[in-house]
Formats: sequence, C-alpha cells, structure tokens
Amino acid sequence: MKNLAELSAIIENEIGKLSYPQSPELLYSPIEYIMGMQGKRMRPILVLMAHQLFDENLDKAISPALSIEVFHNFTLLHDDIMDKAPLRRGNATVHEKWNDNVAILSGDTMMIQAYQLLSKVDDEKLRKVLDVFSKAATEVCEGQQWDMDFETQNNVEISEYMKMIEYKTAVLLAASLQIGGITGGASIQEQKNLYE
Repeated sequence: MKNLAELSAIIENEIGKLSYPQSPELLYSPIEYIMGMQGKRMRPILVLMAHQLFDENLDKAISPALSIEVFHNFTLLHDDIMDKAPLRRGNATVHEKWNDNVAILSGDTMMIQAYQLLSKVDDEKLRKVLDVFSKAATEVCEGQQWDMDFETQNNVEISEYMKMIEYKTAVLLAASLQIGGITGGASIQEQKNLYE
C-alpha cells in the first residue's frame, strides 16, 4: 500500500501529463496556469487511498482522481470570480491575470474535461461513478449559491451555515472516497461507509 507522499507524487506526475491544445491560447493557458498551481491535491489523493483499500493497482483510479482535481480547480476558478478574489495560492487569480470572460470559459472547459476524464472509468462502474460525481458537483454549486445568498442576509442560522460548508467542501471530499471505493471494487455498504 502506498503512503501519502507516494500518492501525492503519483497525482503530481499525472497532472503534469495533462495536455491542452495550443489554440485558442486564451482558453487553455488559464487552465494550465491554475492546474499548475501547487495545491494540497487532497481530493485526488483520497480517491487513490480509498481505491487501494480494495485494489492496490491504482491504474483504474487515476482518471477519476484527475477528474475530481480538475473539477475542484474549476470550482475555485469560478469562486474567485464571484468573490472578486485577487489571489489564489499566492498567485494572481485567473480572472485577475486574464479577465472574467476568459476565466468563465476556461472554467467551463475544465468542467467538460472533468467528465471526459470520468468517462474512462470501466463501463461496469461508470454509471455509479457518474451518479456520485454529478450529485456532489450539484451540491457544490448549491453550497456556493447559499454562500452568496448569506452575504446579503443579516441573520444566518448555524445549521444553515453548516449545511453550506458541508455542500461547498465536505461533499466532494466524501465523493472522492466513495468514487475510489467504487473503482477499487468496494461493496455497496463499504462505499456508503467511505462516503459517510
């Protein structure tokens, strides 16, 4: 079983292999830029960790792990636009370095790429992986909407705030574990346990 440092190195290596067309440059350069920013890569590592609980050969988990990382960075790119954030991981945000329109379109392309990467999952597991991923992706968007809604409200209940945080952050972490379990061959109950 590979340790955290080994899994992290695998993810960084695989992200480095992602390639993008040269043209149109304003579409793909921002994607390379944000994907090249050194983050924790927690979500794809969780996919690999969960997968190797059931199957030590990680080959079938690489594509969904990359998919989740591309999706996560897409959400950061769009979140930065909504928050008008100037910096991400110590660097200029995509919308600051280029502009809002470029950032939106590059983010949209990343969402498409996330699904393209997911489509490489074995056929017998693809539907379940897509269901888990799509549910989490929708919930992340719901969490972001609540976050924006709360900015204009004078009173937000703690339970509402906690649900927003769960949807913006926790659901994608949980989905990463469940997807790793699915690709690794976990039982339905084991998949549920990984998610919870």
